[in-house]
Amino acid sequence: MEKILEINNLHVSFDTFAGEVKAIRGVSFDLNKGETLAIVGESGSGKSVTTKTIMGLLPNGVGRVKQGEILFNGKDLATASEKEMQKIRGKEISMIFQDPMTSLNPTMKIGVQIMEGLLIHQHLSKGAAKEKVIDLLKLVGIPNPEARFDQYPHQFSGGMRQRVVIAIALACNPKILIADEPTTALDVTIQAQILELMKDIQKKINTSIVFITHDLGVVANVADRVAVMYGGKICEIGTVDEVFYNPQHPYTWGLLSSMPSLDSSGELYAIPGTPPDLLNPPKGDAFAPRNEFALQIDFEMEPPMFQVSDTHFAATWLLHPSAPKVEPPVEIAKRREKFSSSQKS
Repeated sequence: MEKILEINNLHVSFDTFAGEVKAIRGVSFDLNKGETLAIVGESGSGKSVTTKTIMGLLPNGVGRVKQGEILFNGKDLATASEKEMQKIRGKEISMIFQDPMTSLNPTMKIGVQIMEGLLIHQHLSKGAAKEKVIDLLKLVGIPNPEARFDQYPHQFSGGMRQRVVIAIALACNPKILIADEPTTALDVTIQAQILELMKDIQKKINTSIVFITHDLGVVANVADRVAVMYGGKICEIGTVDEVFYNPQHPYTWGLLSSMPSLDSSGELYAIPGTPPDLLNPPKGDAFAPRNEFALQIDFEMEPPMFQVSDTHFAATWLLHPSAPKVEPPVEIAKRREKFSSSQKS
């Protein structure tokens, strides 16, 4: 498959009064054309920082790229100037932010807000831009778009506001769409509609999507591949089937075990402890202090990425040939059994 984005050994830090927060610590992944890659993990794992770095949206004077590459169309975005990023942001790479109410300007009509990118990047006349906006409003499923064009954000429901934000992101037919937890503030019914809408739009314009979420149930419905982040690093990456039904990293085991299912009974599993302090990242595997399956080496050396299959990699010493065999939790064993059966059939 054709790669559209490639991130190599990305390190991002924030300079604070307390010291240097090492938010991203050697992240590497790629995105293929027309693919949806989901990035999952707890709050503070580095998901949003990674994508804001791609967009060049780190806070001035605080956030900085220490090392690494973000290759897009042969250009390294990690070293691009703000002027260069303004030509890419919104046109080549767009972002849907988490909360539509804070993403939209409450004093501007939504039609004008959607037109802005078209006027700047595509140099359309106001009349042509308005026609394109009405087409976009139809595309994202907003009824009576001609009347809605002149309305303000407060006149829309939460789900409709999110559709407007998606229309803004899609205005210039971006090659990459980054969705930062776009359904978090929505109820389950609207969430399903937004996810279905994003899949339909992807088919129509063949855009690549990076989908950030902490909801693994959402991932199963939208993604082709999944990257699991913890402590500013990717600890496991693979296809949806591989990560859901044959997970290898104990952190992924914990995330999946904490998901409710139709046959769940009693209390849901909770991963013990708290995420690491990235002012002083721990030695070895950052997940070791919370990992009931941790080996002695986990506290001493950081594990490399071990290859499980052509598309599946995990950074855990449990995959080392000399590591003792560990039985995963019952829930994970059931998933593996299901995965093995489906592979044989």
